[in-house]
Amino acid sequence: MNELCHWIDGREVKGTSGRFTEIFNPATGEVQARVPLATPAELDAAIASAARAQEKWAATNPQRRARVMMKFGALINDNMDALAELVSCEHGKTLPDARGDIQRGLEVIEVCMGAPSLLKGEFTDNAGPGIDLYAMRQPLGVVAGITPFNFPAMIPLWKMGPALVSGNAMILKPSERVPSTSLMLAKLAQEAGLPDGVLQVVNGDKEAVDAILDHPTIQAVGFVGSTPIAQYIYSRAAAHGKRAQCFGGAKNHMIIMPDADLDKAADALIGAGFGAAGERCMAISVAVPVGEATADALIERLVPRIEKLKVAPYTGGDDVDFGPVITGAAKQRIEGLIGSGVEQGAKLVIDGRGLQIQGYENGFFVGPTLFDDVTPDMDIYKEEIFGPVLSTVRAQSYDEALKLVCDNEYGNGTAIFTADGDTARDFASRVNVGMVGINFPIPVPLSYYSFGGWKRSAFGDLNQYGPDAFRFYTKTKTVTSRWFSGIREGASLNFKAMD
Repeated sequence: MNELCHWIDGREVKGTSGRFTEIFNPATGEVQARVPLATPAELDAAIASAARAQEKWAATNPQRRARVMMKFGALINDNMDALAELVSCEHGKTLPDARGDIQRGLEVIEVCMGAPSLLKGEFTDNAGPGIDLYAMRQPLGVVAGITPFNFPAMIPLWKMGPALVSGNAMILKPSERVPSTSLMLAKLAQEAGLPDGVLQVVNGDKEAVDAILDHPTIQAVGFVGSTPIAQYIYSRAAAHGKRAQCFGGAKNHMIIMPDADLDKAADALIGAGFGAAGERCMAISVAVPVGEATADALIERLVPRIEKLKVAPYTGGDDVDFGPVITGAAKQRIEGLIGSGVEQGAKLVIDGRGLQIQGYENGFFVGPTLFDDVTPDMDIYKEEIFGPVLSTVRAQSYDEALKLVCDNEYGNGTAIFTADGDTARDFASRVNVGMVGINFPIPVPLSYYSFGGWKRSAFGDLNQYGPDAFRFYTKTKTVTSRWFSGIREGASLNFKAMD
């Protein structure tokens, strides 16, 4: 069986803890590798190495650091197929979806190529008599990224790119379910010219996470995962004086107004609801048609589209729409929630439970599932299912639909489909959600903006990538400077204005 390693000091290092976790092939249910789980002592060694490397890396001028990002981006693009194969093999998503995963991460690396302009400080000449005032951005030191299973390439790149180009060293702890992509990215970063030790990939579980949160050398932590863990990491990091940006769960709604193009809305719901088997924090899991006629017409369009979806392993051809979920436990949980929806009175229009793929009977497959007549008190509405399940909640008015979104505890993403500009503008202004789509189902901002939700979808003041990432991974130092002309002034104990 293939046994993976950590990446420390620019080389593969075998784990010494004696503890491992198994990596499954989601399509077959078979164990394909195992990965070591680091001890606090192993993490200490990686952090010490990172701290040594960071000092010299921080002293490298921003333009040279940006050149490493340029080479890194080129190598990612050159190795797109190999990276996509790793993503699909461990996660289960289709190859086109895996390439999209990598591409959205690569776009953040492309922004990092222009980091010198984002790392500039400020200067005020003659702020007072003979006094200059300036501010400069400096790296934090050693930072950490803790990333989830559902985007094995994109989110590690979202974390490492801005952190590294800002002059920090990073300890990356990828999900132990999908570690191979992060290990390959670390090798490509080294090939691009990143000095040894500046990026360490340490595999682990909660023991490693807690060691990261408690370690005094680590200055900041970025996390993406479920809301309970995001809140835990944010609280523990803050208790140890660290910066933290922690992104949690979601329950993303899409409102469909009576004047919407229902064919386009149905197509959008298929992609946003079932792509990647629903394992996206920006997936649309709740459709909210306004009015009974709109709801009936929408369901009529959704059913044949869902019935045509092909669920299969990523090796099953270019026409595969989505693959398995990540583990057997995930499959069991999703099917349990589907069952609860039936028990609590929702109308099960299409049932994805018990899906069997010939030759892959032990795979973790869940078929596309559609519910109608869902109400907010049902578990399938309240829980983040993280699977290929679309719930339809019928609203009788726009205000009722808007209130449904605003009252939900999550605030990651939302969308509205309408032909009316005034309705769209009102929705964008009033809805209390961090990312809004207008006739656009998955409103993930481009890499030169920033990604982030509201309410219980995010903990921390700054978002991921874009300008916010450079603020998060740097600290501002302000200098008040005066050079004397040679005329000696008498000492003053008064605190006085510069002007």
